[in-house]
This record gives sequence, structure tokens and C-alpha cells, in this order.
Amino acid sequence: MFTLPPLPYSESALDPVISANTLRFHHGKHHKGYVDKLNELVKGSPHESAPLEQVILATAGKPASAQVFNNAAQVWNHTFFWSCLKGKGGGKPGGKVGQRIDADFGGFESFRKQFAEACDSQFGSGWGWLVLDNDKLKVVKTANAEVPFTKGQVPLLTIDVWEHAYYLDYQNRRPDYVNAVIDKLLDWSFAEENLARSPVRAEQGFVRV
Repeated sequence: MFTLPPLPYSESALDPVISANTLRFHHGKHHKGYVDKLNELVKGSPHESAPLEQVILATAGKPASAQVFNNAAQVWNHTFFWSCLKGKGGGKPGGKVGQRIDADFGGFESFRKQFAEACDSQFGSGWGWLVLDNDKLKVVKTANAEVPFTKGQVPLLTIDVWEHAYYLDYQNRRPDYVNAVIDKLLDWSFAEENLARSPVRAEQGFVRV
């Protein structure tokens, strides 16, 4: 049985970039909907008692298991996404993540441009990610529910670009939403934690949120 994890902050904590109204619908309706549907789909199967990450890995790329994968991955993606954000966040990171961004992207502004473009150019629903791939930081984007760790990449941060993530606040202005999240909400301490744990996570084949 899978449960909806609580938000790691109040519904108003990300105002004015993401409103309490958006968080209430996004977490309480959309995220909860994926949890409820997943429980319905796996009831009575071996997946019912398996860790979420194992369910995702076991069903990835298998058309017959697409519904289970999509809902399980969206549960994981959203839980991870909430931890990528904090009020008064964003901007240029320090620490090892900042050093790796300078080394792998040639500086923060280059990274920022690539990250924003990946999020903005994802056609339809999906996610923009900062990942560790073969000991190098990269920006990738995934469609729908796809998640990088099924391809051996370690997620460090993500931005949700499904319309339900921003439409109540930004309507069709996805670039404005993406820029505001990068500049004002990204929690670089979470990325730092994920980078520090990356060797263990890569060895396990998945990451825990």
C-alpha cells in the first residue's frame, strides 16, 4: 500500500512563485490521484508490497505494465519534485554542486540556459532534470512519467512542466514559471545531498526520496 507523503512545507511556503492554490490542487488532487490509482492497479500483486523504486524499475519499458509504471513513476517524480523546492531558494549554488556545474557546464549561466531550454522545449507533458550521468552533470528532459534513474542516471533536481504544475498561476506562460522556479525556488542543498549519495544510489540502481 502506497501513501501520499505530506508536503515538506506549508501550502503557502512557495508564494508568490507557486501559489497555495496551485500546491493544494497539484499535491492534493494530482499527486494523490497517482497514489490512489497505483494502489488500485497493484492490489493483490507482488508490486503491492514492493518499494516504489523497484516497481518503477520492474515495469519500465514494458507495454503491458505501462499503467503501473506511469502511476508509480509519477508518485516518485512528484515526491522528488517537492523536495527540489524551497521558499527563498534558487540562484547560483555553492558547494560541490556549484563546483561541478562550473566544471561540466562552463559556469552557472550556461547551466541555467540549458536547464531552462530543456524545460521550455519539452513538448507536451514532462520534466526537466539535472542528473549525474557517468560522473558528469547533465541536463536532460523526459516525457510524461519517464524518470532518469531507469537509464542509470542519478537525479539531482527536477522541474515539473506538466501544465497542472503551473497553469493556475501562469496559464500558458511556461517559460515564466520555469525562470521563476530556477531563480527563486530551487533547493540546492537537496541537490548537494543527492550528489553526495550518488555512488550508493548508482550502485543500487535507483534513488530514494
